[in-house]
Amino acid sequence: IDLTLEFVKKKKPKLYFSAFDVTSLCSLRPSSGVYLLGKYAQKKFSEIQEREATEYIAQARRQFHFESNQRTCNMTVLSMLPALKEAIVTQLNSESLTTLLKSKPANKLEIWEDLKIISFTRTVVAVYSTCMLVVLLRVQLNIIGGYLYLDNSVGKSTTTPLAPPDVQQQYLSSIQHLLGDGLAELITVVKKAVQSSLGSVSLKETWSLLELEQQLNWIRAEVEASSRRSLSWYLLADDENVLADQACGLTENDIMTIKLLNETRDMLDSPDFTTVLKVCLNRGFSRLCDNLAEFFRPLSAVSLPLAKIIPIINGQINTICSETPSHFVQELLMNDQVKEFAANVYETFSTPQELQK
Repeated sequence: IDLTLEFVKKKKPKLYFSAFDVTSLCSLRPSSGVYLLGKYAQKKFSEIQEREATEYIAQARRQFHFESNQRTCNMTVLSMLPALKEAIVTQLNSESLTTLLKSKPANKLEIWEDLKIISFTRTVVAVYSTCMLVVLLRVQLNIIGGYLYLDNSVGKSTTTPLAPPDVQQQYLSSIQHLLGDGLAELITVVKKAVQSSLGSVSLKETWSLLELEQQLNWIRAEVEASSRRSLSWYLLADDENVLADQACGLTENDIMTIKLLNETRDMLDSPDFTTVLKVCLNRGFSRLCDNLAEFFRPLSAVSLPLAKIIPIINGQINTICSETPSHFVQELLMNDQVKEFAANVYETFSTPQELQK
C-alpha cells in the first residue's frame, strides 16, 4: 500500500512515504527508544569516565614529577654551597689576616681595618649569592624539569627531545657565571658599599644589636641602589647568546642551549623573579640578624665594640654557606613564595606549546 500526503497549499512540496517506512515507524516502540538512548548514554558516560581517569593519572604523574624535581633542586643547592663558599673565601680571604694578627705585627691597626671591611663584605656577599643560587637553580631545574616531563609524555607529537643530556649539561654549566664573573662583580659592589658605610667607623665604637642591624640595612640599601645592573646580571651572563659567537659552527645542541638560556633570561627579567629574589633577601638578612642576636643575648642590652663584632660577622659564612641544611638555607628552600614561583615555572615549561596558544 502506498500512502501519499499532499499539501493543498500552492507551491508546497509533496511528501511521500512508502508502506515500508510507515510500518517501520509504527513498529518502533517507546521501550526500544529508551533502550537505545540508555546504551548511548552509557557509552558516553564510560568515555567521560575513561577520559577523566586518564587526565587524573596524567596530573598525578605530573605532580609526582614536579615534587621529585623540587627535591633535586634542594639537593643541588646544598651540593653547590661548598663551591660558592670556596669562591667567596678565595676572593675575600680573612683567614690570612687573622693569622697575621696573631704574630703581633707593627701594622696591626691597618690589618684590623682590612679585616673589618673584608668580614662584612664576605658575609653580605654570602647572603646575596646564596639567595641568588637558590632562586636561579629553581628557575633552571624547573625549565629542564618541564621539558623532561614533555619528553617522556605518552602522547608526545615528536621524537626529538627538548632537553637531551648534552644540552642539559651545557645549559646548567651557565651557573659558573654566578661563581665567577658574577660573584667578582658582586664583591666589588658590596665592598664599595661596606667601605662607604664602615670605612670611618672606629674599632672601639660600640654597637647594640639594633645598631648592627641598621648598618647591615644601610649596606644592603646602598648595594641595591648603586648597582649599575639589575641583580639578575650576577646570575647569568649579560650576553645571552654567548654560544652565538661561534655562529659558523653551531651544532643543534648549541642552538637548543641558546634557546634555554634566552628563556632563562626572560624568567630572570620578569617581575615575579624580582619579587621572589627580594623575598629571599629579606628572609636571608633577617635570619643573619637572628644568628647575630645569639651573641648579644647573654649580654642583654649591652653594646659590643666593633673589634669584637668583626670575628662574629666573619664567621657567619660557615652558617650561610653550609652544605648541611642550616636554618638559613632551610628557610630559603622551604619558603612558600619560592615554591609557588617554582610551580609556575614548571607549569609553563611542562605544558605543550599547542595548549599555551
